[in-house]
Amino acid sequence: MNRRQSLTALTTVAGTTLLPDITQGMPTAAQPFTLCLNMSTIRGHKLGLVSELETAAKAGFRSVEIWMDTYQNYLKTGTAADLRKRLGDLGITVENTIGFAPWIVDDAAARAKGLDQLKREMDLLAQIGCKRTAAPSIGAQTPDAPVIDLYKAAERYRAILELGDQTGVVPQLELWGFSKNLNKLSEVMFVAIESGHPSARVLLDIYHLYKGGSSPASLPLAGKPGIEIFHVNDYPANLPRTAITDADRVFPGDGVAPIRETLNIIKDPTKPIVLSLEVFNKTYYAQPADVVAKTAFQKMQAMAANS
Repeated sequence: MNRRQSLTALTTVAGTTLLPDITQGMPTAAQPFTLCLNMSTIRGHKLGLVSELETAAKAGFRSVEIWMDTYQNYLKTGTAADLRKRLGDLGITVENTIGFAPWIVDDAAARAKGLDQLKREMDLLAQIGCKRTAAPSIGAQTPDAPVIDLYKAAERYRAILELGDQTGVVPQLELWGFSKNLNKLSEVMFVAIESGHPSARVLLDIYHLYKGGSSPASLPLAGKPGIEIFHVNDYPANLPRTAITDADRVFPGDGVAPIRETLNIIKDPTKPIVLSLEVFNKTYYAQPADVVAKTAFQKMQAMAANS
């Protein structure tokens, strides 16, 4: 009898549950990934947060990434406590939140405001049990933005990681392939490592790796502990990386991205990796939201099965 079988046996005697089944949360060779829906995929439908969650749950998702502005709009009429209860009723976990606090910019006053914004957002996220938030290079992403010294970026990333120590919400350093700053895997890895903080994590994306010119072959250097969430999507063959945009992303399996190879590289035997579908496709926004969400779940299931 192996360790998992022993633990399972301890939970039940003669059909009577004695202990909680603690094997349920353990990663297995058959379940190395947690399937998640980034609400960008149905964001164009403008459903509002509760309807987005209901749509995701109905499609089969039990994990989601929400957007901070949608959450804040919800709070104009609802409470965090009510939302947390609704999440529990739906069996949904908010794995991460997409936010845009300008934490990395050179302007000290703007950066201070960004840290205040991020602290308030983290406090709100903690109230609904969300333990992560995206930390992209917002404010430093445009072509005319100055190039930020990576050592300074690392100091600034550590500062927001320390905010995470206070709130229990860890900022995930996000790679944007189109950005003037932090557009390559080497750059986000340098900043994460140089931060010197044990909670440093990177948020990567199939599309953004391609857009920024980073090879998936370099992903083993990221180290499996450094990745908890990975954005998945696909892209068509007829668009070079210099021309492709966010809106060109498609469902996994509908393009030419090296998805299977990439997922096999990042697979971690010690924990499930959250695979979150992030697309901004206007042709999907033109379809009913429930159809899009169901198709997304089916595509994600097929992707995971093939990896």
